[in-house]
Amino acid sequence: MCGLTGFWRPSGLPGTCEPVLDDMVAAIHSRGPDAKGVWCDRDAGIALGHRRLSILELSEAGAQPMISPSGRFVLVFNGEIYNHLDLRRSLADGRSPPQFRGTSDTETLLAGFDEWGLAQTLTRSSGMFALACWDRQQGVLYLARDRMGEKPLYYGWQGEGENRTLLFGSELKALIRHPAFEARIDRRSVEGFFTRLCVPGNHSIWEGIAKVAPGTVVRIDGVGEAATENFWSLEATISAGLADRIEDPDRAIDLVHDSLADAVRGQLISDVPLGAFLSGGVDSSLIVALMQEATGGTARTFSIGFEDDRYNEADHARAVAEHLQTDHHELIVTADHARSVIPDLPRIYDEPFADSSQIPTYLVSQLARSHVTVSLSGDGADELFGGYTRYGKALAAWDRIRKMPSLLRRTGAAAVKAAPSLLPIGIVRGASFAEAANVVDFYTRYTDHSLGLMDGEARERSDRIPPGLSSLEQLMAFDQLGYLPDDILVKVDRAAMAVSLETRAPYLDRDVVATSWRLASSLKQRSENGKTVTKWPLRRLLDRYVPRALIERPKQGFGAPVGEWLRGPLRDWADDLLARDQLDRMDFVDADVASALWSAHRSGRANHAELVWALTMLSAWHREYFSPRARPCADL
Repeated sequence: MCGLTGFWRPSGLPGTCEPVLDDMVAAIHSRGPDAKGVWCDRDAGIALGHRRLSILELSEAGAQPMISPSGRFVLVFNGEIYNHLDLRRSLADGRSPPQFRGTSDTETLLAGFDEWGLAQTLTRSSGMFALACWDRQQGVLYLARDRMGEKPLYYGWQGEGENRTLLFGSELKALIRHPAFEARIDRRSVEGFFTRLCVPGNHSIWEGIAKVAPGTVVRIDGVGEAATENFWSLEATISAGLADRIEDPDRAIDLVHDSLADAVRGQLISDVPLGAFLSGGVDSSLIVALMQEATGGTARTFSIGFEDDRYNEADHARAVAEHLQTDHHELIVTADHARSVIPDLPRIYDEPFADSSQIPTYLVSQLARSHVTVSLSGDGADELFGGYTRYGKALAAWDRIRKMPSLLRRTGAAAVKAAPSLLPIGIVRGASFAEAANVVDFYTRYTDHSLGLMDGEARERSDRIPPGLSSLEQLMAFDQLGYLPDDILVKVDRAAMAVSLETRAPYLDRDVVATSWRLASSLKQRSENGKTVTKWPLRRLLDRYVPRALIERPKQGFGAPVGEWLRGPLRDWADDLLARDQLDRMDFVDADVASALWSAHRSGRANHAELVWALTMLSAWHREYFSPRARPCADL
């Protein structure tokens, strides 16, 4: 796991590029504290920078930027290719078998680019990654991102005329260090933040800077034209699953076991110590059980709990760890822990981010990093196997809505359109209906167009979902296209990389994802003894390893008691960030609405924890990036 950054000025680089590049690379030091590498071609105007967290091939043979055997491609790469040894065996049978200097997956990728081309190599690869690859022969830059969006990659043109420069990198903090960066806030992203608690889709908080979409290669030429190519798509995977459905429960469990066990074994590849997060719930417990089976019982596990019993899962995690006989470590989080983390959140996340589980995620990553360099996680299981309780609530609500007369439904939709200020997006001055409608989607996670409430990016994602899915599967597909890459994977990547910890998600392995879409909807949520059992195949598979009594309990999630903290130990901090003068400086926020929300929550008259947390995170981010020290830049 590493960090990458760079820039391309097609008119060429005057003088040396190293000072600016060094500054950009320094901004992402935590993503790769083990080594730094830079490469520049002044005539072509291209500069590539890299920070290395050594996981595979710890010697200099794994250093980046790295040049392909033919000399054509120069690569900076962030991630892991779990099947790279299989790719090496295939390359040995090719036209020109490469002579490898070391054992890194970066070297494997470059040999594949020479032999098969970039897109075909990525299609053959199983892993998580973001990369920037310069084609010296064609004068073209390629940017690519893994299938489900585990690894981040931002890019965009800034400046005009001869100074026009393409900036790219794993994190926005690297792009900000370049003198061409323009620092204009994207208002649509602020609106999106209040609907999703993160900046959604392929936008960023900055105008002109986008994210590479998951499963995509972006090809950029010297005149600034960008062409995109999907080397994988969720839509195609869903369609393939629909054409090869599995209805038999026993066969479904066996197939899930085989694909997930293979993914866990594949993701144990490492030259450094590794472990796993363990909450004591179904998702992480199954990963740890398979990890123990694959390693012969040497897994190290990490969990955190809270003093507040409503959020505390430490006892459950400890019980599972004792049963599986892992080397277990835990931390009980207090408000003091939160206070120590919160000042760093704007720097860690780079753009407004208000999923409050960012705090425990950072703390459990910090705990794990004190023992290991790599940690497996249970992320993705809820989205793939129907685990969220809100799915059932949304479907029940939709059943009630469908029974309403069409006139009443149209009247309700018109009322929402007429009064977006009544929704949370009303915090943003002049918010559009399109974003107000997305708030409805945020709370229901359902996007049936007959409601007349879906527009913009959410509508585009909904349109990508293939026909033939059940209502439950439509919700899951929508989350896999949006909530998973926009929120969950951002939260984990930034928190873990802030402490130089690599995380791996076996549920997001390409074969596990494909297997999940072969399972009939009735196998993901199944009725047992009159109750709906979520993630049914995972639960029944876990029965093979862990007594059901240790697992069966209401889903808690992985949040933090921020509502209570904001009224107590964090009150002075929130008062400062939500003071009237600070709100007025953010001229896109309605200070009257924001102040009223904070006053009502602070006094206990109402519970606005989610919105107040979003406001404080936005204000803290704004203060961090619009202070005099916000843009340390070198001169190019």
